[in-house]
Amino acid sequence: MHADFSRAKHSPAVFRAGRICSPKRPRPGAAQGRPALGLALAAWLRMFPHRCDLGMLRGRDAASQHQKLVILQIFAKAAVSDPTAKLGAIRMVAAVFYHKADSAYDDLPALYYHFPRQYLSRVEQVVGRSIVYYGPLGSQAGRFYWATALLTGIRQDPLRADHYYADLDHYIDFDRMVGYRENGGFERKLILADGKVSGGRAVQAVRVIGDEEFDAILTAGLSERTPWPERYDDVEPGIGFDDQPQTPLVRPFVEQLLNRRFRDVKFRQHVRIAYDRRCAFTGLRLINGKGRPEVEAAHIMPVEKDGPDSVQNGIALSGTVHWMFDRGLLSMSDDYTILRSRHLNHDVSHLLRPDMKALVPEDPRLRPHRYYLDWHRTNCFKAA
Repeated sequence: MHADFSRAKHSPAVFRAGRICSPKRPRPGAAQGRPALGLALAAWLRMFPHRCDLGMLRGRDAASQHQKLVILQIFAKAAVSDPTAKLGAIRMVAAVFYHKADSAYDDLPALYYHFPRQYLSRVEQVVGRSIVYYGPLGSQAGRFYWATALLTGIRQDPLRADHYYADLDHYIDFDRMVGYRENGGFERKLILADGKVSGGRAVQAVRVIGDEEFDAILTAGLSERTPWPERYDDVEPGIGFDDQPQTPLVRPFVEQLLNRRFRDVKFRQHVRIAYDRRCAFTGLRLINGKGRPEVEAAHIMPVEKDGPDSVQNGIALSGTVHWMFDRGLLSMSDDYTILRSRHLNHDVSHLLRPDMKALVPEDPRLRPHRYYLDWHRTNCFKAA
């Protein structure tokens, strides 16, 4: 039995005049100094001398500066605390965050996690490292691991004493719900040797786990292949992951989670499945001769604006509609009504669903979140 500990019911995310006003999140890695980053890079290269893809740090496939900081930040804390320590002695850890959709906690899973002081010391252990979300999902019996992210910082709740926010980045949904008892269980302290669940461990909303346990959960959650052919005829063979036949995870998990091409493939896979390969605005499901869906996975809040690769920040749209959505000519209300901009030069009603209601997944956890919809209407949509 998992306890849902008493947390703040007074959320800092409040609605004013139809807009969401949330405390500003610090950019991950913003406070990281150059000496610490240098030690972290040395740690990275020593840990993975034959497996590190330096293309993420330089050259044609280099990640953004922000991504570089996150990569290096993972090792910074351990390296700075004892620069002379052998890497084999540095204990790499991750954390499991319990989340329930109807909880009183002010969680926006892809961006931040709300927690009480009693878990502060545990959350501090994994700053700059990975977390896994865990908990019940809808009407499904049991509890599951269902997403992962990097924890980039901690800030105090300005409206509730003894409560904090863990800021997250590089969130990604799992391909499937991973049962916590699969293969005898992933967490050694949660599933005991006799197969029973540790009652004391199970009620903890934040659990620190080892790197091997995290890798096992990640592999189980992100190894599903796309159930249809992908477009790869326009891509140079051997370059990146984007739209190419997928293989199970074999590289260090940090590389996979931060690789933009890999994340694009996964985001597209998850959104297409959630929408059954159908455009939400037109209702059309177009499949080419090779069985590949033509619908595209659109970010509601763009990646370049720190929008996460969460299905809740995604919507399946055909190419033309996607183009109009990205340029603010189309948007969507919180009740999924399609909104048309007055800047449209032509009437596009014939392209859209007659009732002007977008088709969204039946599962509420897969539908567009109002936070991202509000962002799009406020920052992108050309209403007037």
